[in-house]
Amino acid sequence: MEPTRAAFSAECARFTEVLTELTDDDLGRPTDCPPWTVGELIAHTRTGVGRLTDMLAAPAPPHAEVDAAGYFGAAKFTAEVDADRIAGGQRDALPVDRAALATEFDRAWRATEAAVAAAAPDRVVRTRHGDAMRLGEFLRTRVVEVGVHGLDLAAALGRSPWLTPPAAAVIAELLTGGRPTPAGLGWDRLTLIRKATGRTAVTVPERAAVDAAGFRWLAFGR
Repeated sequence: MEPTRAAFSAECARFTEVLTELTDDDLGRPTDCPPWTVGELIAHTRTGVGRLTDMLAAPAPPHAEVDAAGYFGAAKFTAEVDADRIAGGQRDALPVDRAALATEFDRAWRATEAAVAAAAPDRVVRTRHGDAMRLGEFLRTRVVEVGVHGLDLAAALGRSPWLTPPAAAVIAELLTGGRPTPAGLGWDRLTLIRKATGRTAVTVPERAAVDAAGFRWLAFGR
């Protein structure tokens, strides 16, 4: 689990640095995760990186039922789940306070980091979907959460992506199941992540190459 922990910490630390640089006007910008503004997207991401604190405080399920890839199954992201997530991001961002968002995000991810460090490596936790997962597998989903929403935030702010190499490696490995991308695509990790999560359109030839390779595309609710 150490590479995943390192990736989570590196990506969250970089995300926090960006938050400290924002202006009040930045928080009201629209994002590619409608209807969220930048402030609401940050609030949603803060909630996501902080989930493990309460999960680890709860009783452990007897055994794991799903892995990180299964967590991003299409059946999980129903209209009801999406509506609840959207409303949660909007609710948690009110009142929008730039300094508070940065401080609370930093507090949330560091609390998660401490809780994970204190837990047994084989600990099982229960997700908000009701599934039981090994701690390391759920932590991989948190790297996806902060890394991919970091791409969304960068796009909304007109900045170059800041995805850290450790996080890019964890996310790419999850998206591909550890397999190399299809020959001929020429995708680097950033391009792979953008394409696979719907942040950049996949062309018809690219889709054909992906399908021929038997890639399993994960479902991502915004």
